[in-house]
Amino acid sequence: MTVFIAGLPDRAVIEIKGEDTLPFLQDLVTANVADLTSGQAVHSALLTPQGKILFDFFILAIDGGVLLDCAAENAAALVQRLTMYRLRRALSIEQADDLAVAAGWGDADLSSLSDGHVFPDPRNTGLGSRVIAPMAMIDSISNQPPETYQDHRYKLGVGDAAEIGSGDLFPHEACYDQFSSVDFSKGCYVGQEVVSRMQHRGTARSRLVPIDASAALPAPGAKVMADDRQVGTLLGARGPNGLALIRLDRVAKAESAGKALSVDGQQITVHKPAWAHWADTADTAGDND
Repeated sequence: MTVFIAGLPDRAVIEIKGEDTLPFLQDLVTANVADLTSGQAVHSALLTPQGKILFDFFILAIDGGVLLDCAAENAAALVQRLTMYRLRRALSIEQADDLAVAAGWGDADLSSLSDGHVFPDPRNTGLGSRVIAPMAMIDSISNQPPETYQDHRYKLGVGDAAEIGSGDLFPHEACYDQFSSVDFSKGCYVGQEVVSRMQHRGTARSRLVPIDASAALPAPGAKVMADDRQVGTLLGARGPNGLALIRLDRVAKAESAGKALSVDGQQITVHKPAWAHWADTADTAGDND
């Protein structure tokens, strides 16, 4: 039996409590949270009015409210933004400094934990479970460093806040349409018009995908090239594995012409994740820009 549990010090927890919690979030975030019951969780985002991801997070329903599992570096700004939208809603929003986050995968069975919240990662079954619990418990159950979880994510091709950033990517580019992180049937939320237009017109030509090389990849920000033309940007790397935002149409054109892809002169391979259900690169719209 192989059990992997990694504490995630780059994550933080925000608690929102009050009778208006779910209606409040329903008007703001990309996922449908209206009918969440205690113990259920979704992955979601708060967007800019222009439709780009400002903050991403997990929303776990608890008795009387929710817990948000978010990037630690963005927690204070997220609390501030949510407070700005709160107006006269009957709820409280504050960072829960006594709680921490872990991820468990492989054969990890965390259902018996008594002093914490455990829920399946809604994005992909291969990611296993998330745990929100007191820091002491997270420390006691962790048997892997955070980097092991990062390696696991990269191989699955799932981006996180570190790669997605804030105000940089549209939900489709981060593959949120593949993870049910966006509900295309719910009513209005911040940035909804742009995201719905991309969905219905099928105009998402850039995607965050896994890449690998034979040696260590350079730092994020390096260009993915096909000969002398840029076809993407490296957004995260650890050793020979990474995540890159690529233009599907440009990569398809390069591959059909037999051109190798590279980052800083090092040849790479771009993979379509097993979970992806977007059109194959060869079937995407032509490269018009």
